[in-house]
Amino acid sequence: MAAPEPPRGARPWRGVIEEYRSWLPVDADTPVVSLGEGGTPLVRSAWLSELTRGEVHLKVEGDNPTGSFKDRGMTAAISVAVAEGAKAVVCASTGNTSASMTAYAARAGLTPIVLVPHGRIAAGKMAQAVMHGAEVIQVRGGFDECLQISRGLADSYPVALVNSVNPVRLQGQKTAAFEIVDVLGAAPDLHLLPVGNAGNISAYWIGFREYAEAGLAASTPRLWGFQAAGAAPIVRGEPVPDPDTVATAIRIGNPASWRLAEAARDESGGRIDAVTDEQILTAQRELGSRDGVFVEPASAAGVAGLVAAVQAGEVDPGLTITITVTGHGLKDTETALRGVDSIVDSVIDADVEAAAEVAGLA
Repeated sequence: MAAPEPPRGARPWRGVIEEYRSWLPVDADTPVVSLGEGGTPLVRSAWLSELTRGEVHLKVEGDNPTGSFKDRGMTAAISVAVAEGAKAVVCASTGNTSASMTAYAARAGLTPIVLVPHGRIAAGKMAQAVMHGAEVIQVRGGFDECLQISRGLADSYPVALVNSVNPVRLQGQKTAAFEIVDVLGAAPDLHLLPVGNAGNISAYWIGFREYAEAGLAASTPRLWGFQAAGAAPIVRGEPVPDPDTVATAIRIGNPASWRLAEAARDESGGRIDAVTDEQILTAQRELGSRDGVFVEPASAAGVAGLVAAVQAGEVDPGLTITITVTGHGLKDTETALRGVDSIVDSVIDADVEAAAEVAGLA
């Protein structure tokens, strides 16, 4: 029996560079290093839509190849690095950047060098870097010290720096804003997301603004960013020497894209606020149990911020709201299971009636 014909005009998703090539700093000679990133789902949240009396959608970036939004920027940064003749790449990372960089470096045949802060790094993220063949160097200090060393290596040695201080990273990450407008047919009224090193909020603003300027959207959204209360330098107006939060992906005391984030906030008429670890973990659990979307703690910061804003009476009804959830929950299962006595609720013999009884069906 012959295979059925695909729908007329159907084609697979090609990755963000091929899908949005004319919007990105690449040319016909740029070797595209891709893992098929982008094209992530925009999932309607019935829970948050009811809570806000509006329409709320989650941009689920954990569905990218290495499990976080970082892949959007990394395909662009690594492709350009290869075009410029790089043989090695370096990044400072609390986990997701290293997972992404090392995957794309492996794909491109580059040597990946990862600098990570000493202690409290999610093992799931580091497992990815190790499996991708990274040279992992742990630094006695935090993310900011790691980034300082990474900059020094890039300045003095033949190695490309691919943290979000690399502007090509932000160009790749802006494509998530394009996808939101492409799917909704218009820009949302509000877009919310976590803020750590602050590159992503900057990238979204670039994307929303470029689509509006090109006439592909009639408006731009207000951007609301949320830091963890223990790592909220932008909210406090000064660097945090020893940032502390369970949300490891945003445990950053001196964001590299600080000024760009403030510009995105101000130009969009938005805000950058802080949420507590308790609010973050509650939002993480609610997303999993209500919407079936399992995210790492940092990813829930935007959701926590929206819930807090609704409770404070700061969200008008009837709005279209999108929220970026940045990384998959499998990145940090240890935190997700903290406080859970056992992942097994009951132990029974192989008996249907016994199963029905403990499940509350009998």
